[in-house]
Amino acid sequence: MKSILTTIILFLSGQSLYAAQPKNWQLGYQDSVTSIMDDLVFMHDYILLPIITAISVFVLFLILYGVYKFRASKNPNPSKTTHNTTLEILWTVIPCLILVVIAVPSFKLLYKQDVIPKADVTIKAIGYQWYWGYEYPDQKIAFEATMVETKDLKPGQPRLLATDKHVVVPVNKVVKVLITANDVLHAWAMPAFGVKRDAVPGRINETWFKAEKEGIFYGQCSELCGIKHAFMPITVEVVSEEKYKEWLDMAKVKYAMYPENNLIVNKEK
Repeated sequence: MKSILTTIILFLSGQSLYAAQPKNWQLGYQDSVTSIMDDLVFMHDYILLPIITAISVFVLFLILYGVYKFRASKNPNPSKTTHNTTLEILWTVIPCLILVVIAVPSFKLLYKQDVIPKADVTIKAIGYQWYWGYEYPDQKIAFEATMVETKDLKPGQPRLLATDKHVVVPVNKVVKVLITANDVLHAWAMPAFGVKRDAVPGRINETWFKAEKEGIFYGQCSELCGIKHAFMPITVEVVSEEKYKEWLDMAKVKYAMYPENNLIVNKEK
């Protein structure tokens, strides 16, 4: 009943009903909304998992076979064999071939993640203890997003994941994210996007995504950064291009940033 009421409230309020977030007893990944995450899921499900399963089953078979074949009751005089050249060549060459099979799609995926297409939107994410600051440098916008406390949660907002402000981006557009930190190591991670990059003080890392579905998506800091590490979530809202332009018009006033000294103008106080 509670979930039904939440859905009705969200529908009436005009909020997106789609939200990517962890679910109770979830075993797999969150639903993918980017091509990179599609490739990651494919590699895990159809390349790595079958190979790992086959290796595990084969090793288990060898262990059980060895235990049965060479048990003490059947071998009162143990063999003194020290090596077998054929076996040693096989157990060296076969793993090398398996690694090559894994390496080819891995390198292709790493290249796709590393080479950033021409960006439609650029965002800078700055990790602090313990919240995230965001800048849209091309739009002179800057704001800080902190976790919504449990007592302040609104219907549909997940505990420990919702933030008071959202990173808003347009759907089907390339978004480049510049990631850094102000104090200690953090990490900007969005599971549904297949994105995870360390935020290092004094250094800027880059990543990108192109969300193919509108909705609200949740992530978290994924680098142990202190006592409140578990309380600095990330919320990205993917909207239509029209709604994004409307948000920009509002944000340029509400979250305006002085271009000459990079200071945030707090219009809310």
